Amino acid sequence: MTADSAVIHFPLYRQIFGKIFQKRKDKPPHMRKRYLECGKIVSTHGIKGELKVQPWCDGPEFLCGFDTLYIPKGNALRSGAALDAVDWPGCAVKVEGGRTNKNMVLLKLRSVDTLDDAVTLRGRIVYIDREDVPPDEEGTFFIQDLIGLEVRDADTGKVWGTLSDVFSTGANDVYAIAAEDGKQLLAPAIREVVVETNVEGGFMRIRPLEGLFDDPD
Repeated sequence: MTADSAVIHFPLYRQIFGKIFQKRKDKPPHMRKRYLECGKIVSTHGIKGELKVQPWCDGPEFLCGFDTLYIPKGNALRSGAALDAVDWPGCAVKVEGGRTNKNMVLLKLRSVDTLDDAVTLRGRIVYIDREDVPPDEEGTFFIQDLIGLEVRDADTGKVWGTLSDVFSTGANDVYAIAAEDGKQLLAPAIREVVVETNVEGGFMRIRPLEGLFDDPD
């Protein structure tokens, strides 16, 4: 795929904790995770079991579009709750209702019917199955899939480093590249710079603008 590429914003812990989340380096970049972190349960809402979720995606509306969400194993909703088991990350939980509230999402999950039920889930991470996500538009990617790509020079083949983070400046996304010498390089995710994004192959090809990576020292 060529890369005047929109990026589907899944998921960046830096948006939550204010720091770059380093992915496991033992995972080849082309091995895509099936289950993606999509938000965090930060509080309860009302007395009928609703949950307030901070979305880790493009917007709260996106998270409201799923019939099933996933909660890691060992985090049972309540004793005796009937949940569908999955290999990972744990329990498949049916969504009975969801709506936006400013920049948050209010969710009602099956078997979470009281305030006491909801309190037990506070602080838990919520996942989606990538197979439940509608087909992507051409040139869009999960951030989860971009992290770890080898970044190569489109003209010389030089390896600039490994893509370590993606963040937005408002006008466009910016790719942070961890160079082998420990420096961080920043490349705008625009057509003039990003020539190819090959998630399956585990690499990205870029053509840096003149002076983009010059050392100020």
